[in-house]
Amino acid sequence: MSAAVGREIERTAVQILVVNPNTTASMTETIAAAARLVAAAGTEIVAVTSSMGPVSIEGYYDEALAVPGLLVEIAAGERSGAQAAIIACFDDTGLDAARAMANIPVIGICEASLAVGSFIAQRFTVVTTTERSRVPVEGLVQRYGMAGRARVRAADIPVLALEDPASDAILKLRGEIARALDEDRAEAIVLGCAGMADLAAELQREFGVPVIDGVGAAVKQAEALIALGLSTSKRGAYANPLAKPYLGALKSFAPVLLPPSDRNATNDQNART
Repeated sequence: MSAAVGREIERTAVQILVVNPNTTASMTETIAAAARLVAAAGTEIVAVTSSMGPVSIEGYYDEALAVPGLLVEIAAGERSGAQAAIIACFDDTGLDAARAMANIPVIGICEASLAVGSFIAQRFTVVTTTERSRVPVEGLVQRYGMAGRARVRAADIPVLALEDPASDAILKLRGEIARALDEDRAEAIVLGCAGMADLAAELQREFGVPVIDGVGAAVKQAEALIALGLSTSKRGAYANPLAKPYLGALKSFAPVLLPPSDRNATNDQNART
């Protein structure tokens, strides 16, 4: 086998971890299917459900209590060989903490979908689930520099209603998309919940505009980062957490003390920041 062929095999052997930070396994199945639909032939999608936390993430309180379980899954996935991780919640739950903890790229589906939206439309609208979820998403739109191009709407859909075929969730979602196209003059739609991931193609055909699923967008961006050999910078904001004791129920989350050689390298790097 030539060296070039060997490099090609190595390059295409990719494992991406997709974490559903809520504890509803049926939603993880929807997310996994959407991820695998767009993944390249050499990409393995490993989809997992958080083992602790809320059954759905709707607002700041749910988001905060979903972070520990999310971090457990990302740490385990990295140890098992994942080369990138995706947080499959549109709140980008625990994204900064995960990036600081992990040494692999970590991508949030909100950030990924907004980036894709900016490539293909001057103005676009995020349609999310409930009003209490709309406000955090608006904060992310501002954080990611898209406030001048993206609006956020809520379709009044409880997250778990997306898993219930008997609910009127899809009808409400269609109605809000129609209003976004009419009132916002949106040129594209971003689906603002991982539980909507399986609806993008159908809605795109129906409305005749690009409809972006954040799960698929994140998979393609993860593949790109892996192919480029890029990972999260450990200089500054996302430097690995400092080793220190954690007490009580969070004792097991205490950052691990690095071996002396690694600790010296980290200290040297932080000193230069």
